[in-house]
Amino acid sequence: MQQYDVVIIGSGPGGEGAAMRLAKAGKRVAVVERQAQVGGSCTHQGTIPSKALRHSVQLLADYRHHPLFAHTVSAMDVTWPQLLQSTRRVIDRQVGMRHRQYTRNRVAVYHGTATLADANTVVVEGSNGQREKLSAGHIVIATGSRPYRPKGVDFSHPRVLDSDTVLQMDHTPWRMTIYGAGVIGCEYASIFANLDLKVNLINTRDRLLSFLDEEITDALSYHLRDQGVLIMHNEAYERIDVDDAGVRIHCKSGKVIKSDVLLWANGRTGNTDELNLDRIGIALNSRGQIETNDRHQTAVPHIYAVGDVAGPPGLASASYDQGRFVGQLIALGECDWKMMASMPAGIYTSPEISSVGRTEKELTEDNVPYEVGRAEFKNLARAQIAGHETGMLKILFHRETLEILGIHCFGEQASEIVHIGQAIMAQHGGANTIKFFADTTFNYPTMAEAYRVAALYGLNRIG
Repeated sequence: MQQYDVVIIGSGPGGEGAAMRLAKAGKRVAVVERQAQVGGSCTHQGTIPSKALRHSVQLLADYRHHPLFAHTVSAMDVTWPQLLQSTRRVIDRQVGMRHRQYTRNRVAVYHGTATLADANTVVVEGSNGQREKLSAGHIVIATGSRPYRPKGVDFSHPRVLDSDTVLQMDHTPWRMTIYGAGVIGCEYASIFANLDLKVNLINTRDRLLSFLDEEITDALSYHLRDQGVLIMHNEAYERIDVDDAGVRIHCKSGKVIKSDVLLWANGRTGNTDELNLDRIGIALNSRGQIETNDRHQTAVPHIYAVGDVAGPPGLASASYDQGRFVGQLIALGECDWKMMASMPAGIYTSPEISSVGRTEKELTEDNVPYEVGRAEFKNLARAQIAGHETGMLKILFHRETLEILGIHCFGEQASEIVHIGQAIMAQHGGANTIKFFADTTFNYPTMAEAYRVAALYGLNRIG
């Protein structure tokens, strides 16, 4: 049996964050990864491949729409397998970088399936059937999640895909139905629409991405439809028929939706079914996720859970910080920093969406006197130069104190732009007001200049 201070199950963002912090603190650390390479689902099936695909498709869309290249569009026939091949370079570089990090920091990496024999022992079964026992005073579970697969949907059929298996699709379909209009569903709807597929997006709710600002989601709906996506709200499937001719979704409303393939994007499940957590008294919710306290401890105090396996927010960035937080907690017994209450969200549709802080709806419901600063991208020189004039930046601020309450951005580079507002929102002592942007000189021309435009607009509204 191998002895360690900490055993971490999973090498995605949460596991990596914990491992690096613990290794820097001089702890003896082991990481168990089920896949043949480190990086977890984030690197191999989730964030990295989908965002690499989005980037490639956006380049293609920009090329097709640029007036200088309009006469060459007929030569730009790109297939889905070709796009998938382009993602391999990024994935391979990410894997190589992470592998070197573990090696440099002397973190032992075991490849195989992890099972808890007891509250301090992890058994790793390799692909060859060989077993190894690892013992530790602390265990961190960072096994992530996988697409939710309801019973009655035949995922063994090649025409029925989820966000993992779509990365193995060996052809370019003509018609696609995406069931589920959350972040993953909207991102893939945008990707396939820009490949000129006919896309049906079935939403089980009454609007897209209801956790975002309503003006932003209204803009997303408009642009998805403009790209050719057919959005159907408040729909739920009754049964799904699939054969060699295609997929037919029979909705409870009576609609029958036909397409070549179905991409199921309705929820995720925690990767906990093989851990045997019930053996040590750790319960799971209906989606296989682990309940934790505000220190990410499970029902067994020396066992922690971070990232998707512990539920929302389900962001790679948050998972990494949760891992770092737990790593410092284990190494020092306390942590001198807190997880930010307001974390930025990035949705990589086309155009991008990003936000941090409160929405107009939330402020209205709480009777907060707020005002809106606004900048339209079509008025920015940098956006005009780049040909990305679709979008806007909204700054929500308190009418009396001028404190920034929320930043909401829709358009090119939104996921980058939002961090400027996030940095100012996090300041204290009166430094987190909209006046900062009004009084700051920005490079010209830049997209960041939208903050100055929005600030002046907002201040003018309160006279």
